[in-house]
Amino acid sequence: MHLQERIQLLVELGKFMKSDDRKWQEAKEKAFRENAWFIPEFIQLAEKNISGDWLHEIQLRQWIEPYGFANEHPDPKNIGLIMAGNIPLVGFHDFMSVFISGHKQIIKPSSKDQALIRQLVEYLIGIDRRVRDFIQFADMLKGCDAYIATGSNNSGRYFDYYFGKYPHIIRSNRTSVAVLSGKETVEDLDRLAEDVHLYFGLGCRNVTKLYLPNHYDFLPLLDAFRKFNWFADHKKYKNNYDYQLTLLILNKRYYMTNGSILLVENPTAFSPISLIHFEYYSDAPCVSEKSGEGGTLQCCVGNGFLPFGKAQSPGLEDYADGVDTLKFLHSL
Repeated sequence: MHLQERIQLLVELGKFMKSDDRKWQEAKEKAFRENAWFIPEFIQLAEKNISGDWLHEIQLRQWIEPYGFANEHPDPKNIGLIMAGNIPLVGFHDFMSVFISGHKQIIKPSSKDQALIRQLVEYLIGIDRRVRDFIQFADMLKGCDAYIATGSNNSGRYFDYYFGKYPHIIRSNRTSVAVLSGKETVEDLDRLAEDVHLYFGLGCRNVTKLYLPNHYDFLPLLDAFRKFNWFADHKKYKNNYDYQLTLLILNKRYYMTNGSILLVENPTAFSPISLIHFEYYSDAPCVSEKSGEGGTLQCCVGNGFLPFGKAQSPGLEDYADGVDTLKFLHSL
């Protein structure tokens, strides 16, 4: 399959995701039934980011051309692809990277996010039967030439044990932070609310910790976060909120809340669902050493960093964990 044909198939896939096609609508409904965290609003957000920002011919060409992939891969490898399931279609970038590179892939989707990726592959096969030779699904991945696996820290150790002797990309837990100056506008805080709350805070690009100047005024921040007070109507989220609130009260910990999210002073970057950590600083905090390959941060939001509201809108070149997937695939 020629590179231009692969690009065109991805473009057609983007059009399909924007359509009212019955099978696609049914797949989205099924994804929500199988995973209560995948509410329609957040499935549509993931769909919009992928089809609107990635799946266009010009963007795809500009993305892949610097790597020098052959128009028709002379020796395609079998790539084992283990997908996460924390937010809708979180594994799509890996899927797209392997497909456009000309390699073959065997996908083990997360049990929490199967319906969407299976329907997208089914659509590609429907418009070009050759896709069957490039994309398959399996419950166990054996005999692959290389692996790309995403999961928790525990599963990361498991992946490393089984796949470490093969070329691989293994990803584990990451999170994101925000650095505030106290001079943010109402619009900045409104966008920060999205960086914190979208996908219920389950993504590695969700902000889970705030770095704040001394004597920070929390009232505008808590007020901005009220736009997501409807989370209290979501049973699974509310259960998490009630549990975290109970722990704080029992342990006599100081906290702040607007009724749907909890703010607690804590030096660690990772925080549970419905709870955000914060830490005061005197001098500008240095977060760069915690990001990139080998670090624990996916991104940092704030003035001088990633703009507020952009955490959940990664570009094609915003590789997870700072590891260039296309460079890895080209090296095989």
